[in-house]
Amino acid sequence: MDPLAAAAAAAREEDGSLVPLELSHAGCRELDLTELEFRESVFISCTFSQCDFSHAALYGCVFRRCRFDRCRFAAGYWKDVLLEDCRADGADLRRCRLKSCVLRDCRLPYANLTEIVLDRTVLQNCCLRETALSSAKLSRTSFQKVDLSGAELFRTILSGLDLSSCTLDGISLSQSCAELRGARINASQAAVVARILGIEVV
Repeated sequence: MDPLAAAAAAAREEDGSLVPLELSHAGCRELDLTELEFRESVFISCTFSQCDFSHAALYGCVFRRCRFDRCRFAAGYWKDVLLEDCRADGADLRRCRLKSCVLRDCRLPYANLTEIVLDRTVLQNCCLRETALSSAKLSRTSFQKVDLSGAELFRTILSGLDLSSCTLDGISLSQSCAELRGARINASQAAVVARILGIEVV
């Protein structure tokens, strides 16, 4: 049994809280990690395949150069978590709550982020191409050089967010573009929004 599977099994026999782990280059496949609590764990260059983190709580954890293949994180709670140079194509993060987290140099294309809550969370140089980011709640959150090309942003209020360094090509908004009201964008992005509104810029 791999170390994470063993730790998860032991946690389920106790209070659901895993002992702090430090794993490097581990391969974890089809693990049931639902409703478990991770604290101060560090994962370096690990691969998670079809693992289910739904309803799991992560506190002070670090993931560097990790890959998540078809993993589920729905309705999880993350606090003080760092993801750096990680990849999670198509991951399910519906209704997740992230507080005081940092995602840096991460790729999450095609991920489902519907109804996600981002509170005091920073995304730096991340790819969110073609993501479902509808009905999200963003509070004191920062997007820096985030690629949102083709993302669905219906009913996600972006007021107060500085998007001037982000890529907004092909984003999906409501007909009135109300989602962008109060957000900061640059001149070239304004032309993109104009096209969404059906305005021809000459």
